[in-house]
Amino acid sequence: MNTSIATLLEGKGRALHSVPTTVTVIEAVQKMNQHKVGAVLVMNGEQLAGIFTERDVLTRVIATSLDPKVTPITQAMSANVLTVAPEVTVQEVMDIFAEKRCRHLPVIREGKLVGLISIGDVSRWVANAHRAEAESLRQYIAGGLST
Repeated sequence: MNTSIATLLEGKGRALHSVPTTVTVIEAVQKMNQHKVGAVLVMNGEQLAGIFTERDVLTRVIATSLDPKVTPITQAMSANVLTVAPEVTVQEVMDIFAEKRCRHLPVIREGKLVGLISIGDVSRWVANAHRAEAESLRQYIAGGLST
């Protein structure tokens, strides 16, 4: 669990799904659906302005009866986004997800966006690490105890 988030980002690729601050909620949702993702980053040029998630759709748009066709994304996004550095460990990210009850964390290096890590990314990595460990133990046991 001491593996850095940078390692996970390398494994998943660097594709980021983002929208500019000028779009409406419906445009952001369409992009999320197109790419089958649960969140998009909201960008003001090269700068991270916020994040828009499925939860935001439910709590800030649907629950408040906003019209997604005319509501600016800036009205429905989460603006004060918690971010992490690439050197942060998987365990630290898991702790943040649990404590802050969030599912996505933008990864920032020297003020520049370098990736997005999700709870799904972390879950897949943990499952794969456990599978690899179990296989290693099986091979060890099958090979007998060597001295």
